[in-house]
Amino acid sequence: MYQTNPAQPQPAPQAVAESGSLVQSQALSHLLDDPQEWSSFGRPAGQNPQAPIPEDPTESPVWDSFVVLEGMHCAACALTIEEALRAVPGVEGAEVSAATRRARVVWRHAQVLPSQWMEAVVRAGYRAMPARDAFAREIRQAETRRALWRWLVAGFCMMQVMMYAWPSYTAKPGDLDMEFETLMRWASWVISLPVVLFCCGPFFKSALKDISQRRVSMDLPVAIGMLITFVISTLGTFDPTGPFGHEVFFDSLTMFVFFLLTGRWLELRLRDRTAGALEAVMNRLPDSVLRQSDGSADGSDFERVATRRLRVGDVVRVLTGEAFPADGTIVRGSTHADEALLTGESTPVLRAEGDTVTAGSYNLDSVVDVRVDSVGEGTRFAQIVSLMESASLQKPRLAQIADKVARPFLVVVLLAALGAAIWWWPTDPGKAMMVAVAVLIVTCPCALSLATPVAMLTAAGTLARSGVMVRNLQGLEALAAVDTLVFDKTGTLTRDGLVLRALTPAAGQSADEVLTLAALLARQSMHPASRSLAQAAEVAQLPAGAWALDSVQEMAGSGLDVWVQARAAGKANADLRRHLRLGSALHCGVAELAPHETGQCVMLAEETNQGWVALAQFHLSEDLRTEAAGVIAQLKQLGVDVQLLSGDRSVAVKTIAESLGIEKARGDCKPQDKLAAMQAAQAAGHKVAMVGDGLNDGPVLAGAHVSFAFGRAVPLAQSRADFVVLGDSLELVLQSLLLARRTLSVVRQNLGWAAAYNAISIPLALMGWMPAWLAGLGMALSSLLVVANAARLARALPLQAADSNASDPAPLAPRGTVMPLTQGGR
Repeated sequence: MYQTNPAQPQPAPQAVAESGSLVQSQALSHLLDDPQEWSSFGRPAGQNPQAPIPEDPTESPVWDSFVVLEGMHCAACALTIEEALRAVPGVEGAEVSAATRRARVVWRHAQVLPSQWMEAVVRAGYRAMPARDAFAREIRQAETRRALWRWLVAGFCMMQVMMYAWPSYTAKPGDLDMEFETLMRWASWVISLPVVLFCCGPFFKSALKDISQRRVSMDLPVAIGMLITFVISTLGTFDPTGPFGHEVFFDSLTMFVFFLLTGRWLELRLRDRTAGALEAVMNRLPDSVLRQSDGSADGSDFERVATRRLRVGDVVRVLTGEAFPADGTIVRGSTHADEALLTGESTPVLRAEGDTVTAGSYNLDSVVDVRVDSVGEGTRFAQIVSLMESASLQKPRLAQIADKVARPFLVVVLLAALGAAIWWWPTDPGKAMMVAVAVLIVTCPCALSLATPVAMLTAAGTLARSGVMVRNLQGLEALAAVDTLVFDKTGTLTRDGLVLRALTPAAGQSADEVLTLAALLARQSMHPASRSLAQAAEVAQLPAGAWALDSVQEMAGSGLDVWVQARAAGKANADLRRHLRLGSALHCGVAELAPHETGQCVMLAEETNQGWVALAQFHLSEDLRTEAAGVIAQLKQLGVDVQLLSGDRSVAVKTIAESLGIEKARGDCKPQDKLAAMQAAQAAGHKVAMVGDGLNDGPVLAGAHVSFAFGRAVPLAQSRADFVVLGDSLELVLQSLLLARRTLSVVRQNLGWAAAYNAISIPLALMGWMPAWLAGLGMALSSLLVVANAARLARALPLQAADSNASDPAPLAPRGTVMPLTQGGR
């Protein structure tokens, strides 16, 4: 959350909203150039999201910053802003999303400051503000209010003009004398002035920017059409006997302006509700929080400070209904927390003293005191925001094609309108101009540019509300085409976690001692088997032991290789070092002590003069997820080939596969074995998706057409997957596949509609069969239909597998109580 410096005077939010831009305020412009403020709307480029922001921000030469843009309406606007930013010396890259109106800027502080590249956006005719700025919502709401006022004024004036134009449509020849008709024309001209001067203002302003900078956007042909209509109607009013005096078109002008503003306002509302979820997520953190005073003797004195001023070790008091400002541990009190953002489940969870809480989750019941364990970019909340931020700015392949087509298409539109005017001019100059106007308005490619990004972002927001973070929007397109799904076993098909069922120590070894030693090694790994050993030692309350770690190396998919040394310096064996391994029998180089035992086993071995010797064998049990069999059965119904590749023993993998109905299963796989098997399937022409734990399966996840990292224990920054499943249900993978297919279906519908609309409307306009008001209505409806069709993807999961291939998305059944993102839910 972007916070202002309390030491500097700041303008009120309303004042900033009315001024239109934070950058135009001298105080705020100076504030954004302060290196200590850069982290409030960005991070060092290429930095691990879990890494803390450096105390001296200038240590990082390149920064990634995110800004919200105001004043843009289409894909051509996005291309214009990208060009303006890239032209600034020191700006190394810029990505702008027309659907979310956000931008990512990569810049070098040694060459340029934030206020300078933001000024470049202003010079291009738009406005930029920090993406996490507290005033961003106020400014967006002010823009919506202005759009509503323009729409209301246009609607009122349209009704009045239509009232004056109605007699000329219904009167018979000779019923209206020249004086009365002239009076009606003058009245219509006067009432049309507010429409032209106020309601058409954004179109004219955007067109003037285009002309001054020698570029073309989607507002240019529309503005030209409005101006032509008003000018020829004005000439007909002032000179009824002139070449344009035969008919005036104030009714058409006010009608198509009203229709355009109606479509734009509704489109703005729909996009804010569907694709604008990112802002609501980012604004979950409170602006300020109660922090325990340093000089408080009994810990009862709290002071309110800005959230971004918190540091690790601070104790904060979180009131009922507030969001937790940072990751921490409850030190006083108990409550229920809403962690829907992290898990996708709306059921509150109990959090008592000693339990951890996460930033962005809500305190539902009572006041609690929390010790801050992680702040800023180190919190899981910040990682989720980073994922959503990055995904919202990506342009899927279909959207990139549409953007490339938009500008050349607009040039063709202008030439077509000119050709139509020349063709019709000898017959009737007035009709020639109105035919040109109809061509200019009806062919605006707004629907084409919005068809893909709005649908993709809506689907990504729906998945986020259910506990699936989309790292790569292109992954949705790839997932829809998947015909082969490869599962890892541990933590995916089975529960995320194992239980130590039995222990077989070697002869002469103590069970407690080998478990203590194994737990010491296991705490250095995130693998579920390692976590189960560490948890078993904690439950048994075993002492710390006499050994300390010296060096640790983890081999992905195999186990740990560790050197330990004696902890107590005064003992005879103070300099003794031991070389240990924890993992599979193959990794440890030993035979199993109890090969007859079923289930997964982990070996602990030590290197001696005679080679590697087994110290103990740990027998772990894992439970299949209750939903696994049903999910795999539904995947097969969808025509997806399900496979299982695991590093576990072949016997255990075969048992799991048989119980789930998986025909293709293979155990004892190293990461390179999994990658080779997947590449073989890809070489055979299959589209492969991989579901793994996100850590040991890194190479496979990166090599698949699309991939899922499953399990909450996976550090988001270390995952290389396209989708990160934060919840605890395997059904989310199935739901993601179903939604991806529906999303591509919606994209095809949108593109088909946009193409059909232009194919039908352009000939009608060229032949003079489409009046200007109908052209405006068609343009507004085309954009609105695209956005409304995509908005249906925002309905709650789960979807029904039987309907997954339907061309028209069916209503989705609600799953529990779903809190919309735009209302501060997940």
